[in-house]
Amino acid sequence: MTDRRDEIAGNLARVEERIAAACAAAGRPRQEVTLIVVTKTYPAADVRVLSELGVRHVAENRDQEAAPKAAECVDLPLSWHFVGQLQTNKVRSVVGYADVVQSVDRSRLVTALSKEAVRAGREVGCLIQVALDAGESGRGERGGVGPGGIEELADLVARSEGLRLDGLMTVAPLTGEYAGRQQAAFERLMDLSTSLRASHPTATMVSAGMSADLEQAVAAGATHVRVGTAVLGVRPRLG
Repeated sequence: MTDRRDEIAGNLARVEERIAAACAAAGRPRQEVTLIVVTKTYPAADVRVLSELGVRHVAENRDQEAAPKAAECVDLPLSWHFVGQLQTNKVRSVVGYADVVQSVDRSRLVTALSKEAVRAGREVGCLIQVALDAGESGRGERGGVGPGGIEELADLVARSEGLRLDGLMTVAPLTGEYAGRQQAAFERLMDLSTSLRASHPTATMVSAGMSADLEQAVAAGATHVRVGTAVLGVRPRLG
């Protein structure tokens, strides 16, 4: 366990150095960027190590793995983010532990989240997942709504009981005009965030960038980066 703790601590320090350097290069204070460690496929023991090392935000993308892991770590001072495509039949479970759902991309999901948040007596933060590979009004290959659908969905979240509109999220697209152009994609997300904040001033969160492209996300203005492999190592195979 000591070896694993040392490994995670070393990786975490290197990621922190990368974020700090990216902030300095962009002329931003380090405290403007929050690190979310993506813990999918890793055990609760790793989550405990992260907490001991000062990490306060972790993310999961599959409820069947996340729910028991969150339950095992319920004593830790962590905020849990759900970042995967979310089916409505999993919403009740996810609302039980997730503080923020970053993958809100359709009205039916908003309705389900609101219903379960009210039932559980919780307030759940929501990010609209933006698909930059979807054209203006389509849906992305990995979930998300096209830029033209943001405002309507954001308005619905903002007026839904039990939910809080926190901002926008994207994943650098693999196809379309932004494929291979992470910086341009993240800059486009920032433009969309600026537009959203005109009508929803408190929706300031911009979640973008992962292990391979966190520097581009920070340069563009992201407030949160989602890093897994660079902190916890190459993921074990599933199955």
